[in-house]
Amino acid sequence: MNAFVTGASGFVGANLVRSLLERGWRVRALVRGSAPTLEGLAIERVAGDLFAPHLADAMAGCDAVFHVAATYSLWRRDRETVMHANVAGTRSVLDAARRAGVGRVVHTSSVAAIGVRPEAYGAYTPDETYQSPPDKLVGAYKRSKYYAEQEVARAVAAGQDVVIVNPTTPIGPYDAKPTPTGDIIVRFCTGRMPAYVDTGLNLVDVRDVAEGHIAAFERGVSGERYILGNENLTLRSMLERLSTIVGRPAPSVRLPAAVPLLYAALGEYVLAPLGVKPDVPLEAVRMSKQRMYYDVSKGVRDLALPRRPVTNALIDAVTWFRENNYIDVREFHGNRA
Repeated sequence: MNAFVTGASGFVGANLVRSLLERGWRVRALVRGSAPTLEGLAIERVAGDLFAPHLADAMAGCDAVFHVAATYSLWRRDRETVMHANVAGTRSVLDAARRAGVGRVVHTSSVAAIGVRPEAYGAYTPDETYQSPPDKLVGAYKRSKYYAEQEVARAVAAGQDVVIVNPTTPIGPYDAKPTPTGDIIVRFCTGRMPAYVDTGLNLVDVRDVAEGHIAAFERGVSGERYILGNENLTLRSMLERLSTIVGRPAPSVRLPAAVPLLYAALGEYVLAPLGVKPDVPLEAVRMSKQRMYYDVSKGVRDLALPRRPVTNALIDAVTWFRENNYIDVREFHGNRA
């Protein structure tokens, strides 16, 4: 089997490439630059981006396209870039796969496209059937993932075979950028998190997300969504688990919602125009006011999605960050729970 992977050097992509290779797939990876997370892997590298004129030729002969690439930014200044890369980029990849005669595309969306159910509607946890109105999705990134799914819907209506996967919040190795959640882990482990906000998220081992992509190719239904997630946790609970892993106390101070909101607004609306780079995106703070919990039962049932313990994934994330010089953890208890 031959796979073409966009975003192959990113967090999910690097783990997906490894999972494909372990299963005996041949992989062509669309990359820009040196792609250190793919170093040493027996893959074919294709230089270019989502709009490269040779994209269809590069996909020729592939059984699957895994469209993992996306631009992630919560900064207001990057809104147009995010929308163009994630929406027009998806359209370009789908068109190239169609012209190349690829049998199936697995499109990596996000639970960001689904949105969060307002608390006023009760305790119902959103699943694949829920859709927040687009104007209620916080920020350009979430809206871009929603509109990218609309590109998929149009392609499916025209006869193309595309399955959508919606990862929650992955954690684990090869988080080189790192992701916002990876940055929380690094900041905690390096003593730069004196307080926390009252939020919640669904955590999943990134290797389970990779396996979920392959399962979506093998078992998914064209046009369907599949949430790839595991455990709903408060941020406080996540930090307490990290505390046990690295031997550093979890912060006990909970910030009132207004404090980070004012801080972020000051940075983006006052300091940024003056040339001072802010360090907290306003959209990130707005997102943190919501508990991003999801019902993952469909993926578990229909895709046989594996669910490695989240604590193990946190241990492996810390180990990878430490081995790659992101953090210096002197007390590391590799206790698996």
